[in-house]
Amino acid sequence: MNISRRLAVLSLGAATLMMSFGAYAADQKLIVIITPSHDNPFFAAEASAADAKAKALGYATQVYSHDDDASKQDQLFDSAIAAKASAIILDNAGADASIAAIKKAKAAGIPSFLIDREINATGVAAVQIVSNNYQGATLGAQAFVAAMGEKGNYVELTGKESDTNAGIRSKGYHDVLDQYPDLKMVEQQSANWDQQQAFAKVESILQAHPDIKGVIAGNDTMAMGAIAALASAHRSDVIVTGFDGSNDMRDAVKAGTAKATVLQPAAKEAEYAVELADKFLKDGKTGVDEKISMDCVLIDAKNAANLETFALKS
Repeated sequence: MNISRRLAVLSLGAATLMMSFGAYAADQKLIVIITPSHDNPFFAAEASAADAKAKALGYATQVYSHDDDASKQDQLFDSAIAAKASAIILDNAGADASIAAIKKAKAAGIPSFLIDREINATGVAAVQIVSNNYQGATLGAQAFVAAMGEKGNYVELTGKESDTNAGIRSKGYHDVLDQYPDLKMVEQQSANWDQQQAFAKVESILQAHPDIKGVIAGNDTMAMGAIAALASAHRSDVIVTGFDGSNDMRDAVKAGTAKATVLQPAAKEAEYAVELADKFLKDGKTGVDEKISMDCVLIDAKNAANLETFALKS
């Protein structure tokens, strides 16, 4: 059974959520893990890694998805508080919209350990562990420039506006791309991290700008949507790069339908968050700064074969 199916979340009403949160041994402490949809392999991988690490450390776990719905996230936090969870591992549903829920949990004595996405506040979460999105974006942009031969029309697909990572990655891209006067961005559109939206956007853009030479995407899911739209239009000449380091993009790089992606260490971030939660629950402190950044790695034809589930094999 694949990760996404194993972590699939049922559509639960509030009463059912309360029952499920109570289903663990009385002598175990509970760690609740909440991420965006596990249909996205990145979020499935971080949820799976956090779940496995917590269980290895002796905790009961509950794994849920907020589906990027702040209201659903609030409901999950309320249920975790009612169940007297010991800690929450969170990839949040919005940099601003998540602050109140995290504050509520903190007031109830439940620390939150954030992964992947930051919130627009400090002193609320116990830690915020994120990939160095700016550094990773500059790596991806440099690979894109080289593949484009430093010239030509291109399209940028951006992520959700509510996600700070979308803006950081776009800035990192443009701090490199804008140095090349012969590179011209003819469209910049949000596909909200979504593959189907990216497919539709690129399909439409190709009609308006048939001369595009490249697509640089803010994540791999959108890059895969772009690749599908280009294949449908028989445009194997268009260069595509992404960001995340998914197995799908690894395979696309190996097949030559994508030039590169940028690996952000999803599993390492999730495991580290659980380790810090364990330390906090035992010692009353993490011993590290609240904000922690992990560097990204460029994945191209040279090392794609060593990539597996958002981690590079040594």
